[in-house]
Amino acid sequence: MATRKSGGAPKPRLPEISMETIGSFTLRVGYWPAERPSGKRPLLFFNGIGANMELAFGLGEWMRDREILTFDMPGVGESEPAKFPYRPWMMARAARKLCDQYDMGDVDVMGVSWGGAMAQQYAFQYRNSVGKLVLVATTAGMTMVPGKISAISKMADARRYTDPDYMRENFQRLYGEAADEGAGQHIENLKPPAPMGYVYQLLAFLGWSSLPFIRFLRMPTLVMAGDSDAIVPMANAHILNTALPNSKLHVVQDGGHLFLVTKPEQSISVLTEFLDEPMEAMQPKSVWEQSFSFA
Repeated sequence: MATRKSGGAPKPRLPEISMETIGSFTLRVGYWPAERPSGKRPLLFFNGIGANMELAFGLGEWMRDREILTFDMPGVGESEPAKFPYRPWMMARAARKLCDQYDMGDVDVMGVSWGGAMAQQYAFQYRNSVGKLVLVATTAGMTMVPGKISAISKMADARRYTDPDYMRENFQRLYGEAADEGAGQHIENLKPPAPMGYVYQLLAFLGWSSLPFIRFLRMPTLVMAGDSDAIVPMANAHILNTALPNSKLHVVQDGGHLFLVTKPEQSISVLTEFLDEPMEAMQPKSVWEQSFSFA
């Protein structure tokens, strides 16, 4: 996720990083305190598969008036590998315990790609304490419409974590858009996950789908998708937007899977506008809108 460019830019806002033991997990946690009181809900962020928290540092730059909390999944970044496979509900419970440790009651929840599924799981388990939900470049789980084989095969190649030149050469084929300055920062910040850390993330959502419970997610939800995403095609965003009772869809034109990185100004402005909008101004979709969300 790209940060603001220099030249009159504010001082970089880096998180307070700590190692926290939650049950059987030892997780590296990143916490950004708000720079000034705003009365806004904290943001709980779930990253993509194999993604270390450094890839989300841009959030801290763009949302300086909010508390932000995120963590590396087991075996990812600098979190210790899990001792056994885990299920989504287990990591949602760990996230809730972390929120409690940081005195966060109600939170807004955001997830990208694999983390978007985690965000849905968390929002279902703790829906009475979730204000708003943001789902970015993600799916409803095993019911997803698959991406291009050429992109998925690159996802499985470990060189995307260890070889920057390989990533630059294959960035467009993998993510659906050309590598730019923001993509360069993303590549530089990549840290390879532990092999079993990546495998456990894959296994966590085996057989999982949000469709059986998605109608219970009545909080205002923003679904964001890139129309050139090679990994998660646009059809998945339409499925989510149709199934969610109080959602709206934003399509990033010419955006690939990492449009938060390659098109940060457009993406973050939409995101912050949604999060800052008063809850009372948001109305659930009508029956007509729910029936014709694909239009």
